[in-house]
Amino acid sequence: MKIKYLKQNGSVIALLEEGVIATVQDALDLIAEASYQSASGVVMPMERLSPDFFSLKTGFAGEMLQKFVNYGMRAAIAGDFSGFGSESLKAFMRESNRGRHVLFAPTVEQALKELTSR
Repeated sequence: MKIKYLKQNGSVIALLEEGVIATVQDALDLIAEASYQSASGVVMPMERLSPDFFSLKTGFAGEMLQKFVNYGMRAAIAGDFSGFGSESLKAFMRESNRGRHVLFAPTVEQALKELTSR
């Protein structure tokens, strides 16, 4: 896992640059590393997530994102989600964006802006 730390608006945000989050343990390792570096949030480009994340029937997205909530680490998933036809996934993303802990954004830049402005 390669993580880049960015400082914006007085916040430190971790950007996952290399590696894939394929298990809940991978997510916990990312949270631990980001916390150790005093990051308040993590941006994960969609290509850094296992395809299971985007298939809600696996339960991986909910279980993984719950870890971010439990540990007080904000999370953003960045990418072009227009190719996903699942209405349940679209609803999940809309509901997540209404909350404070998890968001979906079209670009890494937008994700960083959202994490540092909320």
